[in-house]
Amino acid sequence: MAHSHNAHDGHHHGHGHGHDDHAHGSFKSYMTGFVLAVILTVIPFGIVMGGGFDSRALTIAVVVLCAVAQVLVHMIYFLHMTSSAEEGWTMLSTVFTVVIVVIMLAGSLWVMFHMNTNMMPQMSHELQVMP
Repeated sequence: MAHSHNAHDGHHHGHGHGHDDHAHGSFKSYMTGFVLAVILTVIPFGIVMGGGFDSRALTIAVVVLCAVAQVLVHMIYFLHMTSSAEEGWTMLSTVFTVVIVVIMLAGSLWVMFHMNTNMMPQMSHELQVMP
């Protein structure tokens, strides 16, 4: 027997470097994402620690917008999510996740804003009557 060949010799299965390099970010891309994430953290932190705007609704709106922008920055710069055809499942799972998060947030906010209205009024009287 002169020479035996491994079944995988000469075949490239895409396990090495150099395939799908466009899916991985560069140092510049990561630094851009990091700087944007820091800015989007500092803005709402500074607003809230400074007492917020005169309008409470404006303060909440700015904080929520910064949070949404922060999620997008993380998805684009760190998770490398795009709407390209080969990442269709990634986009579909992202849309599903966003829908679930919106449902959870809306339900939580609905419960918190209606908690006072739905509290049983007898509770406060029973606590005062007890000796």
